[in-house]
Amino acid sequence: MKKKFLASLLAAVMVLGLAACGGGNSGGNSGNGGSAGDGNTSVNTPEPSVTTPEVSTPTASFTVGICQLTPHPALDAATMGFMHALDDKLPGQVTFDQKDASNDSNTCQTIVNGFVSANVDLILANATPSLQAAAIATDTIPVLGTAVTEYGVALGISDFSGTVGGNVSGTSDLAPLDQQAEMIKEWFPEAQTVGLLYCSAEANSQYQVDTVQGYLEEMGYTCTQYPFSDTNDMAAVTTTAANASDVLYVPTDNTAADNTGVIDNICRPLNVPIIAGEEGICSGCGVATLSISYYDIGYKTGEMAAQILTGEADISTMPIQYAPQFTKKYNEAICADLGLTPLEGYEAITAG
Repeated sequence: MKKKFLASLLAAVMVLGLAACGGGNSGGNSGNGGSAGDGNTSVNTPEPSVTTPEVSTPTASFTVGICQLTPHPALDAATMGFMHALDDKLPGQVTFDQKDASNDSNTCQTIVNGFVSANVDLILANATPSLQAAAIATDTIPVLGTAVTEYGVALGISDFSGTVGGNVSGTSDLAPLDQQAEMIKEWFPEAQTVGLLYCSAEANSQYQVDTVQGYLEEMGYTCTQYPFSDTNDMAAVTTTAANASDVLYVPTDNTAADNTGVIDNICRPLNVPIIAGEEGICSGCGVATLSISYYDIGYKTGEMAAQILTGEADISTMPIQYAPQFTKKYNEAICADLGLTPLEGYEAITAG
C-alpha cells in the first residue's frame, strides 16, 4: 500500500513539472510575439550597432594661368618662386598652365585671351607687357603681376597711390632709383657724361631713365637718352651711346636683358662701363647693380595668390608689394677687364 502511494505521488510531481515547463515556453513565445503552440522558437538577438561613415570635405582645386614675357633668369626665378609658394600654401590643389610669349606683346595678348576663355581661377602676369595684356583681357579674373617695375606707369594710372584696385595687384621689381643714380657717383665720380640706354617700347624703362636722369643731373652729370625700338636697331644705338658717353645706365628692361651679349660686345671693347638696373643685366654686361631677389618677389606673389584663391583676401584692396631688401653687387669679370677695383660694401655676382 505504501509503495502504491509513493508511485502515485511521484507521477503527480512529474505531471506538475511538465506543466510548469510548458507554461514557461508559452510565456516566452507570447512575449516575443509568437502564438502558443505554433512550433516556432523566437531568439532574442541584440540589434546591430550602426556606424555613421565619416564625410570628408572635397579638397578645392584651382587652375592658374602663367604668362611669362620671355625666358630669362630673373623672370624664370620669379615664376619659380610663385609656383613654389602656391605649392607650399595649397599643396596638391593648384594646376599651372605656364606659357612663354617669346618677348612679344601680341603673343601675351593671345595667351591671356586663352586663359580667359578657359576661365582660369587666377592669372600670373610676369613682366609689364604680360600685365598690360591681362588687364585688357579681363576685369573679373584676378590678375597678379610680378617683375613689373611701376604699376601706375604700366597701367596708365595717374597719381598712383600703391593700390591698383579692381582685379589687379602684384609685386614690383623696382630698386630705389635714387640709390642707383648714387652708384654711378660712387663708381665714377670723375665721369661727365652718362648715356641712358633702354627700349622705347617699354613704358617702365622710360619711367626709370627719366627718374634716374633727374637725380644724375642734380649731381652735375650731363645725361643723354638713347632709346632703341627693338633688337633691330639695338646694336646701332648702343654703339652711338658708347662712343658718346663716359658711362652707361641700363634700367630694368626686358629687351636689354634678352640681349646683354650684344651690349657687352660693343661696350667692353670700348672700355665703357655700365651700371645696370638689375642683376641679370649686370651679370651679362654691367659693372655693378642694386640687386633684388626675383625668386623672393615671385614667392610673395604666390602667397598673395593663395590668399585670393581661398577667399582670405580681396585683390581690389591689396597694395603692390616690393622687395624687402636690396644688395649692392658687382661683376667680377667685367671689372677686371676694365681695370676697376670693386668698392667696399659690394659683393660679387655668383654664377646661377
